[in-house]
Amino acid sequence: MKKWFDNNKLYLLGAIIGAIGGHLYWQLVGCSSGTCPITSKPLNSTIYGALLGALLFGMFKKEDKKQVN
Repeated sequence: MKKWFDNNKLYLLGAIIGAIGGHLYWQLVGCSSGTCPITSKPLNSTIYGALLGALLFGMFKKEDKKQVN
């Protein structure tokens, strides 16, 4: 389990930061009409922010390159 966390710590960190950002976006900007698909509910914007954060931080993960002789 520890190895999995070590391999995916950037994804997890990005998801946490993105979730906080998504929730703050809903709270501060939001959607006044209630018809916006992402920002109409706090859960939607939090999950969307977590997904985008994980994808963004995942771009910076270095891949292990194994050489085959």
